[in-house]
Amino acid sequence: MDIQLKGKRALITGSSSGLGEAIAKMLASEGAMVIIHGRDKSRAENVAKAIIDKGGSAEIAIGDLSTDEGADQVAAEALQSGKIDILINNAGATSHKSWGEATADDWLDIYNTNVVSYVRMIQRIVPQMKNLGWGRVVHIGGGLGIQPIKEQPHYNATLAARHNMSVSLARTLKDTGITSNVVSPGAIINPMVEDWLKNAAPKFNWGTDMEEIKYKAVQELIPNDTGRFGEPEEIAGAVVYLCSRFADYISGSVLRVDGGTIRCL
Repeated sequence: MDIQLKGKRALITGSSSGLGEAIAKMLASEGAMVIIHGRDKSRAENVAKAIIDKGGSAEIAIGDLSTDEGADQVAAEALQSGKIDILINNAGATSHKSWGEATADDWLDIYNTNVVSYVRMIQRIVPQMKNLGWGRVVHIGGGLGIQPIKEQPHYNATLAARHNMSVSLARTLKDTGITSNVVSPGAIINPMVEDWLKNAAPKFNWGTDMEEIKYKAVQELIPNDTGRFGEPEEIAGAVVYLCSRFADYISGSVLRVDGGTIRCL
């Protein structure tokens, strides 16, 4: 099925690894020209090369989105070869500090990294979309922004802010042909999560087999209706759908891809 992304140019922040990389590769496989962003040039170049080697189109844009200067640099590099039809705001950081550990500076720092960096790219990329009469903005949020836990309160709050600002942006973009939506992942497996699970397994008596560890971790920590962790490609699939012409009538929405972890009507 042609989802009508051929010829579209997409900037995916934080796409030199992890979830952003999976999103970029899937968009490229659907015919979009993707711009790989990161702070490490060699990592971004490796992702772009992997996409090009498979017949896709990719460029890179390097910069630190936590500063105005870095965001200016990324936007300039991304727009150098043409318009941007799609902005995927994915770059960010996590923190596992508790209420007693996270200082006011920790709150300010993660808010700047996880929320204001999104705002910076919206302000630099969305105005030129208005001249196109069509565009897609997709923000990566998270279930902890909907149902926060007692741990990492500053991180949870940034996810809630992402959800809120995305809906506000959708209202602002009324009648422009540009949509703004959130994809809200549940617990997604990746090498970093696997390392954490391996190290935590003895504490929780989860055994030594990785598949058994993952199963028990889901049952005890993140119970959901599928009984497993999600895969990066499952998040990427939701993002690609929201970028397609089949999602023209979806804006201001939060698409949860969490296996039913979040229990809300």
